[in-house]
Amino acid sequence: MKRDYETATGKQGVTMFVGKEIENTPMKGQNTLFVVGTEYSADEIISSATQHRCNHIYLGANMSFVIDPLDETSFIDWHLLITKLLDADYWVTLDFETKYTEWVLEECYTEYRRFIPMISVRIPYVDQLGYNACIKIDDVDFDATNDGVWVHSLHTLKDRSCFTAWDQYTQDKIIK
Repeated sequence: MKRDYETATGKQGVTMFVGKEIENTPMKGQNTLFVVGTEYSADEIISSATQHRCNHIYLGANMSFVIDPLDETSFIDWHLLITKLLDADYWVTLDFETKYTEWVLEECYTEYRRFIPMISVRIPYVDQLGYNACIKIDDVDFDATNDGVWVHSLHTLKDRSCFTAWDQYTQDKIIK
């Protein structure tokens, strides 16, 4: 992902950076270590978090959470990383697309008090959808796993208090 940081513009290939959590999560305003992919071991991440005084670790930064269904090691790499960080008593956010929700639940991360599932719903050109657009939180089938469905007006979901403008992401400092 190509993005701007405090120390670089249009930078690609960044794998770790620190900054304040600016998105509207339970850790908003906290010093955070952002980690891209699974290049680093839990020990390396903990070392960086300690060095930069972060008690919150954001995994899957820059849209990097991907599991290859044909490669079992990708499941294992993510699982070991997430559980080791949670067991070390860090707050851990995992940023993932909706298609990974069942995997996240099956791995029992939500049983940890300090786990924050950041479910990324990617909607390009959201403003062009118009005032009447709705978001539906549905189920995998009729009456399968949820009590029903929830439908929200996209217009009301775009509440200013939950909005983070792109220029707010430029204050992070690259570590690696």
